[in-house]
Amino acid sequence: MEIFLTLVILILSVIAHEVAHGYAANTLGDPTARLAGRLTLNPLPHIDIMGSVLIPALLVFTSSPILFGWAKPVPYNPYNLRNQRWGETFVAVAGSATNLLLAVLFGLIVRFGSSMGLDATALSLAATISFINLLLGLFNLIPFPPLDGFTALRASLPWHLASGLQRFEHQLRGAGMLSLLLFLIVFAYIFAGPFFNLVLWIFGLLVGQ
Repeated sequence: MEIFLTLVILILSVIAHEVAHGYAANTLGDPTARLAGRLTLNPLPHIDIMGSVLIPALLVFTSSPILFGWAKPVPYNPYNLRNQRWGETFVAVAGSATNLLLAVLFGLIVRFGSSMGLDATALSLAATISFINLLLGLFNLIPFPPLDGFTALRASLPWHLASGLQRFEHQLRGAGMLSLLLFLIVFAYIFAGPFFNLVLWIFGLLVGQ
């Protein structure tokens, strides 16, 4: 039951991440996601079988220290954004910002929940939501395509620097899943330990441990 609940929280957190991208784009003048029916927390329009179900389930059932997944990317047209200089950066970071906001809110519930009369089950649920969203939010800020951190970095740089990163991104996207698998392998063997320790440290600060 606990494993199933963790998987459900992970999937819903990934969907909230994508919906936030769409809301940010819509607020900045691009209605693409809204017209496509993607500004909804209903999971069905967002689920990607591989990224929303199979890979998260594999990570959860193998007790992986790193949990991540993805939903179908919310479509948006950067040329519709009113703020052409920073609009794409705002859209890119909206997903991680939403995850981190959820992490803080539920972390504070864990921190002060006992004094509010919450039982151990409610506190455990809040802790799981906080930790998963913290993990997702920070992971997506890593500046490597196709993660949001790379998009935000590229969009915030002057054109002559951003164009080089855009070419690099196109080359990696051309390799498809192979580039993602190579990144995950390198991350797992080199960076996963320090990253996980950072997440645990921040989580401890949030919940007061």
